[in-house]
Amino acid sequence: MALPESQHNAALPEAEIAREAPANSVSLAILTVLAAVFMLYWARAFFIPLMFGVMISYALSPLVNRMQKWGIHRTIGAAVLLISIAGGIGEMAYSLSDEAAATIEKLPEAAQKLRQTFRKQPGEPDSAIAKIQTATNQLEQAARGAPTASAAAPRGVTKVQIEKPRFNLQDYLWAGMMGAAGFTGQAVVVIFLAYFLIVSGDSFRRKLVRISGPTLARKKITLQALDEITEQIQNYLLVQLFTSFLVGVASWLAFLWVGLEHAAIWGIAAAILNLIPYLGAVIITIGTALIAFLQFGTIGMALMVSGIALVITNVEGFLLMPWLTSRTGRMNPVVIFAGVLVWGWLWGVWGLLLGIPILMAIKVICDRVEDLKPVGELLGK
Repeated sequence: MALPESQHNAALPEAEIAREAPANSVSLAILTVLAAVFMLYWARAFFIPLMFGVMISYALSPLVNRMQKWGIHRTIGAAVLLISIAGGIGEMAYSLSDEAAATIEKLPEAAQKLRQTFRKQPGEPDSAIAKIQTATNQLEQAARGAPTASAAAPRGVTKVQIEKPRFNLQDYLWAGMMGAAGFTGQAVVVIFLAYFLIVSGDSFRRKLVRISGPTLARKKITLQALDEITEQIQNYLLVQLFTSFLVGVASWLAFLWVGLEHAAIWGIAAAILNLIPYLGAVIITIGTALIAFLQFGTIGMALMVSGIALVITNVEGFLLMPWLTSRTGRMNPVVIFAGVLVWGWLWGVWGLLLGIPILMAIKVICDRVEDLKPVGELLGK
């Protein structure tokens, strides 16, 4: 006679039940992580402006707090600060628009000049790259079974030639206008969100502490975690802005020294791109190499200018930045690199910008939750 289900479960050895419990916990944790990743990717249009608003509020809250001590109300201080920053960025962009337009106009000329440099001259033997390209084209044509020019179609068979759609400038202009409108709308949302977060002050902090749990110990842990997250993110943003300013000034002076045109534009570009981990240094290196080749006409000068940009960004990235952030939350460089890649995959360039602050907040939370301490240890140095 078979035992009822309840008696059968009661008859299981305690050791087997103990083995099943961790397995169920691991499966549940994996499913939770996958669901969170899907939600972050699916709702990225909501989370990206939200995180940018939070970052801006963290960066500007100390200034608004100081203005409040001087007798300026938070609503007025936050509005004046955000309007001043937005106006300053707009004024700088307008003042440098002519130089930026001149630089952009030269990019097609630079690409054409680069093609002419690597193109085979009459009487010269084919380069290795040209031979490889020719062989690749022939293999691709053979794989597709494409007929040669002299091959005639069999009798009774109609030849069909597929024509590529013509380039429609109107479609590209419309797509660009829609993209600019979408970016402007998101920027407005970020500014308003940052404003309301700054004006609210510590109200959200108090609410989180209040709902964290009934015990005093849990409220204390929540408060400590919020304080540490605020301190680490503010220190990180301060260091990032300071090092980006140094990179911009150093790049501007170095480009002036070698005689690069529109050195101020490329100095500002270096400062802005320095905010993007890893990818920013690559973009500024390639961009300055192309512009230097267009201006000077030699590969040597292009390598020299791009080498200057690469040295400045590497000194900042591998020496100055780690030294300045040594007193903040120490994190494993490998985990940081992998985490930035993950956030970049989820949110694109915005994920590269927000990845490190998010990882810092995750590490602080994991260090204070008993069940998540192994994750915090993994993120640590």
